[in-house]
Amino acid sequence: MSLNHIRPWRNIYRRKSRQIMVGNVPVGGDAPITVQTMTNTLTTDIKGTIAQIQAAAEAGADIVRVSVPDEASSKALKEIVREVSVPIVADIHFHYKRGIEAAEAGAACLRINPGNIGDEKRVKEVIKAARDHNCSIRIGVNAGSLERHLLEKYGEPCPDAMVESGLDHIKILQDNDFHEFKISCKASDVFMAAAAYQQLAEATDAPIHLGITEAGGLISGTVKSAIGMGNLLWMGIGDTIRVSLSADPVEEVKMGFEILKSLGLRHRGVNIISCPSCARQGFDVIKTVEALEKRLEHIKTPMSLSIIGCVVNGPGEALMTDVGFTGGGNGSGMVYLAGKQSHKLGNEGMIEHIVEQVEARAAVIEAEEQAAE
Repeated sequence: MSLNHIRPWRNIYRRKSRQIMVGNVPVGGDAPITVQTMTNTLTTDIKGTIAQIQAAAEAGADIVRVSVPDEASSKALKEIVREVSVPIVADIHFHYKRGIEAAEAGAACLRINPGNIGDEKRVKEVIKAARDHNCSIRIGVNAGSLERHLLEKYGEPCPDAMVESGLDHIKILQDNDFHEFKISCKASDVFMAAAAYQQLAEATDAPIHLGITEAGGLISGTVKSAIGMGNLLWMGIGDTIRVSLSADPVEEVKMGFEILKSLGLRHRGVNIISCPSCARQGFDVIKTVEALEKRLEHIKTPMSLSIIGCVVNGPGEALMTDVGFTGGGNGSGMVYLAGKQSHKLGNEGMIEHIVEQVEARAAVIEAEEQAAE
């Protein structure tokens, strides 16, 4: 149950946007903020690409993007789409014909880059293919590939140039009576991206795809994405997100959910609240949390688990979580269930016991949700 009604300072009021469909997934409006990733396999490696998409979907990805750089990839895409359960966005650059082929192959959405897709006539042909095959479109503006005339006008990539690029291409879609589109304006610079997105949010009611492009490796890229996207999400901007990391796509999905979970915008799996540990800890907090994170990956039900090393903050945190364990003395601690003190537990078997308690609590929550439907 949400506590936002008694904690108004936790409310995020999302920007009002139109809702579009990416396959069977709604984006924008009052739909949940979706999490995306992108495959990094060769698209022509059909088995490898399917396996990566399925792994991302298992991690929670709502939508997966696949690059379509050549005709062979377009042909492979048709087989890939047939074998996966999540909507596929075809990533199109330079060759507008790839967009037409991807629509014909069953892509749910076409991502086109205004800076390199070609002239308006070519964009119109892609629009026709999207309409004919029930595809949506993402206008993907990127600071690193802006149109030449905008770079000449502004002198360098900047928020104004990015937004102008995006609005110019929105006009092309709207002039062709095509409205099933979303838009992004990504930059690797957090300040530039944030400023561009804020301007864009005021200029259009289209759903917005958030991302800090080329953010970096797992740690640095996650921090940069969390700062850039986190501030925008806090302002209510963003309908779908991708954390762009030089890492396994599954990690992008995980980090995307962590960003949304930290703001109370999306809930999936176990949210572990744990202390950094100190000399007061009654057990090895760090190793315990590492083990529990792996052991509880299979839990999809939204729930909370507190793992606190001592009684300074442990009991207080446990009062607000579904399952809690607080370290004590003499090699044992206290287990809390549904915010109430339940029973003592020795440190030796704590991981197995906590896993059992979390699984049991998840089953209860699922049953309650099913009964309420």
